[in-house]
Amino acid sequence: MRFVVNHCCGRARVGVLFAGNSSIPFETPALLLSTKKGLPAFLSRDLIASLPFPGPHPLHISPIHLLDGPTPAIISSIGGLHQLSALQNCVFVASARDSIESLPESVASNKLGASFETPRGRRLVKPSDYMEIISSLKPDIWASLADEVPASVSEKRNKASVDRTLRWLDDCLALDKTGGNNIFGAIVGGSSVEERKRCANEVAKKNVQGFYIGGLGLGESMEERPGLLNSIMDCLPEEKPRQISGLALPEEVLQGVASGIDLFESTYVYHLTLGGLALVFPLEILEGEIFNTHLHSSDEITKINLRATIYRNDASPIVNNCSCYTCQNHTRAYINHLLNVHEMLAQILLEIHNTHHYLGFFRSIREAIKIGKFDLFCMRFFEGRRAHLASFHPCCDAHESPFLSAQTS
Repeated sequence: MRFVVNHCCGRARVGVLFAGNSSIPFETPALLLSTKKGLPAFLSRDLIASLPFPGPHPLHISPIHLLDGPTPAIISSIGGLHQLSALQNCVFVASARDSIESLPESVASNKLGASFETPRGRRLVKPSDYMEIISSLKPDIWASLADEVPASVSEKRNKASVDRTLRWLDDCLALDKTGGNNIFGAIVGGSSVEERKRCANEVAKKNVQGFYIGGLGLGESMEERPGLLNSIMDCLPEEKPRQISGLALPEEVLQGVASGIDLFESTYVYHLTLGGLALVFPLEILEGEIFNTHLHSSDEITKINLRATIYRNDASPIVNNCSCYTCQNHTRAYINHLLNVHEMLAQILLEIHNTHHYLGFFRSIREAIKIGKFDLFCMRFFEGRRAHLASFHPCCDAHESPFLSAQTS
């Protein structure tokens, strides 16, 4: 694996990442498409290939999803996740994050391994178990086990999570047959700047190729997050990539990019699609594009609910001038119909658009950094959002902090 930073605008940066066996890099900051056991929930292999992303598509996989599937021996005999999923040209990034934010103390206190929620109930995963799965999957990048805790835990529990995560990193490195060629060291520390720094400094000393920043999006406020992120970045070498979990909203992504994050692991598109929601916010903000005026007072600024009856007779595409397959061939009215008769095609068409749109958002971010106008991009994004909120809700404060207003999304 090789990573090169080509452009910087403050802490925000654009780089190229060569991962796995691919000789073609992909640009960062990048969205890792969320998958269910290898594929996005509603996108087939051919649809992934049609997405507007230069280079190999980076996909995120949770090794925990494979605990109840084929055994590690079977997956390994097939040739790993690339062969199993028939996605040889994609880049798989593996990391495990529990679906429950706060574990019972009796579960969290187990020092032998991490506890994860699976379809068959809660399961303890030891470093040896985890490395057996990683070895069989053969992902291009993988993160070490992390004890991620919410911001509300005690100082003692937070310190224990850092100690445990560092110990598990040593265990994973000792069991890694590749000698640490593809590993990202996990960094935790809750809402404590001191613990975050301690963890980051220790992980930076290890033989890792990059960094996985966990435990964010678990109760910390938008206002305190930049301080936490910057305290971590101050301890990390600039020549290695950084991945983060838990930052999903566009405002949160901008926060992460502003602090120097390169890879974003997120289920945002998946959950939007399940809810019948479509992204509609502008992408060409630096060129003066304004927030979508084809909204109703019940709509949020970044997305619309296509289940609503107001779209029953709406013959326009989800977003005018969008080049995705859905917007080029179907209307809001048709997707509204599919959603309300519970036809799975609705989710397929929505995920095509939402994925296409969010990848476009990341592309716009990279272009803004390249020309040194990332700060202007952020300012216009938040100003447009506040102006539209004020037009629908005149009592809202036009001078509200953009990071505070992000919580209303």
